[in-house]
Amino acid sequence: MTTLLPAAHPLAPELRAVGGRELAGLILALLLVAAPHALRAPWWVTLLTLGLYAWRAAALLNHWPLPRRTLLLLITMAAVLAIWLQYRMLFGRVPGIVLLVLFSGLKLLETRTHRDAAVVAFVCCFLLITNFLYSQSIPTALLMVAALAAITVTLVGCSAPGRPLRANLRSSALLLAHAAPAALVLFLLFPRVPGPMWGLPQDAQSGVTGLSDTMSPGNVSELAQSDALVFRAEFAGAIPSPRQRYWRGPVLWDFDGRNWRAGPALLIEPPPAPQGGRNYRYAMLLEPHQRNWLFALETPAQRPANANFTVDRQLVSVLPVRSRLRYDMVSVADGHTEVHEREALLRRALRLPDDYNPRAMALAAEWRRDARDAEDLLLRAVGYFRNAKFSYTLEPPLLGRDAVDEFLFVTRSGFCEHFASAFAYLMRAAGVPARVVTGYLGGDPNPIDGILTVRQSDAHAWVEVHLAGRGWTRVDPTAAAVPGRLDFGLARSVPAGAGLPLLMRPQLEWLRGLRHSWEALVHQWNLRVLGYNPERQREFMSWLGVEGADWRDLAVALAAALGAIALLLLAWSLRRRARPDPVQSAWQSFCRKLASRGVERRPHEGPRDYSERAAQRMPGASGPIRHIAALYVELRYGRGRHPERIGELAQCVRVLRLA
Repeated sequence: MTTLLPAAHPLAPELRAVGGRELAGLILALLLVAAPHALRAPWWVTLLTLGLYAWRAAALLNHWPLPRRTLLLLITMAAVLAIWLQYRMLFGRVPGIVLLVLFSGLKLLETRTHRDAAVVAFVCCFLLITNFLYSQSIPTALLMVAALAAITVTLVGCSAPGRPLRANLRSSALLLAHAAPAALVLFLLFPRVPGPMWGLPQDAQSGVTGLSDTMSPGNVSELAQSDALVFRAEFAGAIPSPRQRYWRGPVLWDFDGRNWRAGPALLIEPPPAPQGGRNYRYAMLLEPHQRNWLFALETPAQRPANANFTVDRQLVSVLPVRSRLRYDMVSVADGHTEVHEREALLRRALRLPDDYNPRAMALAAEWRRDARDAEDLLLRAVGYFRNAKFSYTLEPPLLGRDAVDEFLFVTRSGFCEHFASAFAYLMRAAGVPARVVTGYLGGDPNPIDGILTVRQSDAHAWVEVHLAGRGWTRVDPTAAAVPGRLDFGLARSVPAGAGLPLLMRPQLEWLRGLRHSWEALVHQWNLRVLGYNPERQREFMSWLGVEGADWRDLAVALAAALGAIALLLLAWSLRRRARPDPVQSAWQSFCRKLASRGVERRPHEGPRDYSERAAQRMPGASGPIRHIAALYVELRYGRGRHPERIGELAQCVRVLRLA
C-alpha cells in the first residue's frame, strides 16, 4: 500500500516528496555522526539503528511502503524501555544520546517530504555536537566537518529539487566558506568561561588512570604498561639530560607494612629557591587527571597561578585538574634545598609498623652498628642494592605479608615501587628519615618540535633521605640496581619480551617517527584550539591593543567583527547581483536601436512577435533582426549557454545597421 502525499503547493515546496538523492545524503550524514557513538552504545542499539537506516534505504530502492506510525510507536516504546533497563535512567548524557541516535533512525523511517528531511537534518546537527562531549581530537573534528558538509548539501538539495548535484556542491561550499569567517570570529571573541567547554558536571567525578596518593607492590608497574599521555613540557632552551628528568609528584610518608600513603597535604608559603644547579624555564601542558597535584621538574623554584607548595615541595592546585592545564615553571636541577626540617616531620619519616619484615630490620640494625654516621649508612644501602643482583621487571611476583623481606631476600625481582619501598624501609629501620616520592622519570623529546612528552609508561618512584647538614637528598635505588634505567629508559632496561606498550618496542622505530609528527600536530591543536581559555583570550585582546578585556569589551569587539563580515558579504552579494547579464544586456541594446527608429517594444510583446513586427517595418534589415531574435530566444530560454553564441549575439547587435 503506497502512502499518498499531499500535492505540493507552489508556495510550500517543503511538502514536496523527498527524492532519493536527498535521502542518500541524510543517511550518509547520520552514519558519519552516529559512527563514534556506535562504539559507546550497547551493541543492540547499534544494530537496531543500522537496521532502521537500512530499512529506509531498502524502501527507497525497492519502492516499498513505509511502516505505519503504529509500528514505529511500538518500536519506540520497546527501545525506550530497553534503554531504561540498561541504564536505569533516560536523561543522563549516555542514555540521552543513545536515545537520540535511535530516534534518528525512527524519524528517517517516517521521512516523506522535504519538511521531514529538514527535521532529520537538524537532529543530525544536534548529534554532531554531542560527539564533542566525548572527544575533541583532530579526527573527531574532521569527521564532523565531513558530516556538516553532507548535511549542508542535503539541505541545499531539499531547497532546490532537481538541481544538478554539482551545483548543490558548489552552493554548499560557498555557504560554508561564508560561515567560516564568522565561526573564526566567534571562536576568538566569544567570552570564554573557566573550565572545559565541552565538560558536563558528572565528568568531574570520572576517574582517570594515573598516579595515586597511595603505593603498593605492583601498582606502578601496571601503570608503566600504559602508553597514555601525562603531560608535555616545552623548554626555553636546552632540554635536561635524561639523568635530570625527575618529575616530582605525590610524596608518600606513611607506611602500614604494605602500602605507602601521602596523608594530609600541609601547605606552606613558597620555600626559598634552591641554590646551585642549573635553572630550566619551561611550559607544561598537563592532561586532566581529576587530582589536585601538579608535576614539575625537580626541584621547582616557583609556583603557578592558583597553586601552592606543600611541606615536601610538592605542587598542588587549588582545584582538581579536570581539563587540560597549561602553566609556566622554573626548576633548578641538582640544586640544594633548605638544610633544616621540622622535628615533627622527621619523626614522621621514621615511623614503621611493628612486627613486619624481621630480616630487613635485622639487616638495618647490622648496618647501624657498623656505620659511622647517616651518610655511611646511605652508602652501605646503595652498595647493597648495587651488588645484590636484583632483576627489574614489569611483571613482579606477588608478595605476602612481609613484602620487603620477600623482595630483598627471596624474589629479588620487582619494579621501581619495590626498590623504593624496600630502600625507604631500610633507611627508617636504620634510623635515617626517609620518604617515597612518586612521579615520572624521563620523557621522549619530539624531534619535530623539540617538546618533551611524558607518558604513564614513564611512571617512577624514588626515595628522599634527610641527612644532617645536607637536608633532603634524592636517592634512586632502582638506578643503583639497574643503571641503564636512567640513561636508556624503560624499554632497554626490562628483559626482552616484557609487556611494553606497543610503540615503546625497539623494533617499531619507524612507527615512532610517524607518531612524533602526529603528536607535534596534536600539541598545536591542544595548545591553540582546545587550550584557548580565558587567559589566552585576554592575551589575544592585549595583542589587539585592548588591555584587561572583560566580557563587555569582548561583546563590543564581537559585534563589530560580525557586523563588518556581514557588510562585506552584503557588498559582495550586491556586486554579483548588479553584474549585468551579457545576453540581457545585448537584447536591451537591440531594443534601444529599434526604438530609435520608431519601433518600440510593447509591454506585452514577446521577443518573437516584437522582432517580426520590426522586420516588417524595416524590410532592409529583416534578416539580421530575425537572426538576433532567434539567438536571444535560444540563449535566454534554452538549456545551456555557450560563450561563443553569447559573443555572436553581442557582435550581431553591435554591427546592426538600420535604414
